[in-house]
Formats: sequence, C-alpha cells, structure tokens
Amino acid sequence: MKQSLTRPRRRDQRLPVLVAIGIGLCGGLVLAGPLSDLLKADVFSKGKDLLNPFSAWMGAGDQDLLVMGTDMGTNTDVMATVHIKDGVTKITQVPRDTYIESPSYGPLKINALYSLGGPKAVKAELAGHLGRPISHHILVDLALVRRLGDALGGLEVTVPKRMYYNDYSQKLFIDLQPGPQTLKGKDLEGFLRFRHDEMGDIGRLERQKLAVQALFNKLTRPENILRLPQLMGLAGKDLKTDLGPMEIGGLITAMAGTHLEIEQLPGVPNYRNGISYWDVKWPAPESTSSDNATNRYRFLF
Repeated sequence: MKQSLTRPRRRDQRLPVLVAIGIGLCGGLVLAGPLSDLLKADVFSKGKDLLNPFSAWMGAGDQDLLVMGTDMGTNTDVMATVHIKDGVTKITQVPRDTYIESPSYGPLKINALYSLGGPKAVKAELAGHLGRPISHHILVDLALVRRLGDALGGLEVTVPKRMYYNDYSQKLFIDLQPGPQTLKGKDLEGFLRFRHDEMGDIGRLERQKLAVQALFNKLTRPENILRLPQLMGLAGKDLKTDLGPMEIGGLITAMAGTHLEIEQLPGVPNYRNGISYWDVKWPAPESTSSDNATNRYRFLF
C-alpha cells in the first residue's frame, strides 16, 4: 500500500506585508483627521513657527526666493522673486526681455543670464538691482506646472481673449475661447506659453499672473497641504533647486497663511541695434534721504 505524501504547508510570505500595509492605512486614517483639523484651524497665524518652518529659514521675510521657469532651450522664460512677510506673499515678475548691463557678460536680455552664469549670476544681478538679498532659487520646467495643475484637478482661470496658435516644430497647438474655465493638460500649457499677439511677453506675464493666482489658491488649501509629499513627487527632473524637501514644504505651508500679491517690474519697451528690450525702472535703494523719498525709482542706465 502506497503511503500518501503530503507537502508541508508553506507559510504565506505576503502576510507580513499585508499586515504592515493595513497598519499603515489605519494609522494614516487616524492621523489624517486631527491633522486636517489643525490645518483648517488658525495654525498659520503669527507666532506659529512650529507649523511654519519656512518663516525661520526665510529670516523673518528679509530675503527673497528666486523662481525661474523654462519651456524650450536654456534661456529662462519666467523669472520672479518671492517675498514672504507680515501675512503677504509678494511675487515680483521680471520681464524676460529686461535689459541689463552685466559686469561679467555685458549688455543682454536678462533671460539669457541663467544660461551664461547659472543661478548664482541671476541672484547676484537681481539682488543688486532690487536691493534685497536672494539666497535660494527654484528652476522649473513649465511641463511641471501643467502636471501639477492636472493633479489638483485643473486651474480655474478666465481666458481674457481668443487664443489660437499652431507651431508644429514645437508641437504646440493652442485653441482657447475667452471666458472662465478650468484648464488642464495641453490647454493649460498653451495658456501659459501663448505670446503671439500685440502684447507679446507683457501679455503673457498677465496670463501667467492669472495661472499663478489659481495655483496658489489650489495648492494652499488644507486638503492639498496634506498631499504635499505626493505633489512634490511629481517634480522629478523638472525641478532644480538648492532647497531641501522640508524647506519646500515649509515654503508652501508659510504661503497658506498669507494673502498673495503679484506685481510686474514697471518699464517701457525700447530698441537697441534693432533688438527689442524692456527698460525696467528698478526700485531705488532704501534710504532716509529726502531725495529718495521723492524719487522712488531709478533707471538702470
């Protein structure tokens, strides 16, 4: 008579993993409620440094953060400074065609400065003209803005005018009707990149202002602050910065308790040797003299 052979039952190796996942999910659900309540409360008011780590890093608002954006090539198509102080996040847009006379590279448009000297050169140039220190920088590809907007469910903006443009070489196809709408994907990218009208780059700055306001409103909601690790994971190679993840998270946390103001450096269009530039009126250095009290701005040259 044959003896029946039975194989010993093997322990399911997946069980510990499943248990760990279950514990993690349960713990996350338990913690999400209290954290959500904290974020909805007045945790961003003055004195809440524990939940606002960026305020300490920022030096109580005495420094600016440089933000640059690219969509094609090595020149920057977007340049702005971010200043957080006294409950206000202030963004100052620098037109890409701004004329400067760099000590190292001579006369040029400011959007070419990054490709020549990197972020250090841009920070030094802007800090000198604005009269404020700029210690850190963020460089983003506009494709990241599109992905971030999609992850947030789109950006609600009012398209100011009919926008139509096709560029097969760049695979850029823009076809937008005027009016309020939620922009995602290629439509959002087209809205950010369109500059083919009589306003040129200045018109694009105005549209980018609308998109930044919409992104600010979405990103600083309590439910989206809870998603910061996931949202930051979208960046990949499309974000280059000298900030650490905690500092970026602290930056967005700090913004959540503020009012957003966006301004563009004033100036006038000008031509030099057949090339179009934007001649900026840079803010005058802070001074107690009566002369500077009446002359708030000076030309670069």
